This record gives sequence, C-alpha cells and structure tokens, in this order.
Amino acid sequence: MKPPSVKTKQSAKDTSAKSTKGSKAPVEDIEVKDPQIIFQSIWATLEDEVGSENMRFPKEIFWLNGAPGAGKGTQTAFIMEFRDLTEKPIVVSELLQSPAARKRIDAGLLVGDREVTELVFLKLLDPQYESGAVVDGFPRTETQVSCLKLFYQRLSELRSKHLGTATEVQFPKPQFHIIMLFVDESESVRRQLLRGQKAKEHNDEVEASGVGQKWEVRKTDLDEEAAHKRYKTFKESTYDSLTSLREVFHYHFINAQGTVIEVQQRIINELKYQSSLELDEATYDRISTIPLAKKLSQHARQLLVNRLDSYEKFNTELFEQVVDLIRTKFIPIVEKHSISGLTYINSEDPVFDDPLAIAMLIDVFTERGFTAVVDIRRVEIPDRVDRETFEIVTRRKKVYRVRINFTGSKIRRGGV
Repeated sequence: MKPPSVKTKQSAKDTSAKSTKGSKAPVEDIEVKDPQIIFQSIWATLEDEVGSENMRFPKEIFWLNGAPGAGKGTQTAFIMEFRDLTEKPIVVSELLQSPAARKRIDAGLLVGDREVTELVFLKLLDPQYESGAVVDGFPRTETQVSCLKLFYQRLSELRSKHLGTATEVQFPKPQFHIIMLFVDESESVRRQLLRGQKAKEHNDEVEASGVGQKWEVRKTDLDEEAAHKRYKTFKESTYDSLTSLREVFHYHFINAQGTVIEVQQRIINELKYQSSLELDEATYDRISTIPLAKKLSQHARQLLVNRLDSYEKFNTELFEQVVDLIRTKFIPIVEKHSISGLTYINSEDPVFDDPLAIAMLIDVFTERGFTAVVDIRRVEIPDRVDRETFEIVTRRKKVYRVRINFTGSKIRRGGV
C-alpha cells in the first residue's frame, strides 16, 4: 500500500491566488519545519521509487562541509583516493541543477530542506555508490542535520531487522563521517578573492586566445564584502548547525590552513584515529539487540503519560488522594531542601498500603521532573507489657521512606 503523502508545500496556484493582484513577486513556498514530518515524507517517496526491500545505501558515507575557500574540491579527491572510492562525489550544488530542481527555481519556488534532502538521499540509492560515497555540501541547516540523524537511525533499524536473513548483506552497518574543513575568516576571504582573481585571469586568456574553456566565477570571489558575508553565513548557519553531530557520528574537524600536503596529512591522521574507534561489524551486530538509551527514554515517556491518564480515568479517587498528599505534605518539605536537591521523607499514611498509590506517587514526581524512590521499612515499636509474662509486646508498623532527587539551586558565594 502506498504510504500517505505529507503535504509539505503550498501549490504555486494556491499561493498565486492569495498574492496581490498584478504583483510580479516570485511565488514563495510555505515550508514545513518539522524534521520528523519532512523525513517521513521523503522516506515514503523513496519507498515509492525503489520499494522498501530495495533500499541499498552506501556502507560508508563522508558528509563533507567546510568554510568558503577551505579547499573542499581539492581535498575531496584526496579523501576518495585514500578510502578507495572511485565514483565522483555527490555535490549538492550540482544536484540543484537537476530538471526537478530547475523546474522549481524557474517557477519562482524555493528549493528548501525537503527538496535538497530528498535529492541527496535519492542520489545515494544509485548502485555506483554501494561501497561508499562522498557528499559535498550536506547537511547545511538544522533541519537537514535532524534529517541526517533520522536517516542514520532508520538505516540502523533496517540493519537490525534484516540481520540473520538472506537480505542481511543488502543492509550493512551504516558508517557516517562528518568532515569539517575549517579556516578562519581572514584566510577564507583571502582564498576566495585569490580564486576569483585566478579565474578572471584564466578566462581573459581563454577569451583572447580562443583556446580552452572558461572557469566558473563566483560573484562572491570578486567582492571582498561579499566574501566576508559568505563566511558569516557559513559560521552562523552551516557551522553552528553541524555541532550537534559531534555527539552522534565521527566528527572530523580539520584545520585546513597551511599547505595542501599539511592538510592532507591531518586528514590521514584523523581518519586513521577514528577508524581505530569503530566497532567491528560483528560486534556492532551483537550489541545492536540492546536498545538505545534514547529510545528507551522516549518509550518510557509515552508509557508514563499513558499511566497517568489511566489513573485519572480509572482510579480517580485514589489518584486524587495521592496528588493531594504530595501537594500538602511532600512539597513543603521538598521546598525546604531546594538548594541541596535531595530530601528523604517518611510517611505512614495508610493510602500507601495500596501498591498502586506508591506507583502513582513515583509517576507524579517523575512527570514533574523529580526522581522518586520508595523504600518500605517495617519497624518494631513497643505496644504494651504482657501482664502474665511481663514481656514487652511490640507491633510492626510500615514506614514508607521516599527519597526525592531534583536539580538543586545554585547560589553565589563570596561575590564570585
């Protein structure tokens, strides 16, 4: 069955109808920003294109980004040679020259995160990239970064799903490398202008001699102010967006200042070091059956919400008693320990004789951002003296000891 489509754009016709009569302004998209919606829509499109069982993505992908003038073109060829990759890199700027992208641009529509991400993922399905690929210029925005994380998660899920089956080889362990080539602003601007100068001199020579082909000249390479602006855009958009990927993937931050040989040696050292940290595929497969902490946390939150709603619906009276007890007896004590972030509270309230009440207490505190642990202690206390034996008769009472942790308050000391 074809998965339901997600409407991510407003049609040109609808938008035009709402524009001011006679206006010649280009048609604009209404961009969906939720990465989950965007990714699910893209994945549904890919399944329509090739079928869910024919998703053959590269085993190893290098996601290459860099500051303007950092030498991505030069170093891309070196990375491919070093990793024995023979197919040409996937360059996002070239993908945007595809008929589909040009059609949108010519219609006055924006080529947004969804279109760019879909073009990249679709290109990665090309069989020529099965052993590995270099992607130049992706991701560049926060939305694209989020889609990349979801993409890796989906590939990992497919690996686990097909592990031990005849199709296992089709779904290898995904290996993502984020490569950031970095130069500072002054060096970036110097290189951009130098590139523009060389391109202009070359083109003048071609035009004068009639021999050779002209080089593409970026407008930003001919204007110092524009070159500074391009670097600022890189720092504020691409560079900042990619920082969160450090926590997920191998993140290779390469100092691209210096000679070509010096930069290449840094790349070699970085890739070799990160390779030593990579799990063997058999090891990865062995432990992949253990769920990720993040997924457990998400699932636990869903179950917590369901439990709290069920308390209110099916155990209203008991739930009301527990919440009232927390509000009137527990919270005043917790407030007194707000600096330390830790308190122990003893309660003998009979409401906790019902195990469900204890579960309610823990869940309520959890939902409000606390960590609560309940320990049931049985204490022997003197009750009376037996008149015949003169022995002290004790009775056993239950004490519910609740440990509550939370983030304490930070206080300034000594004017620091």
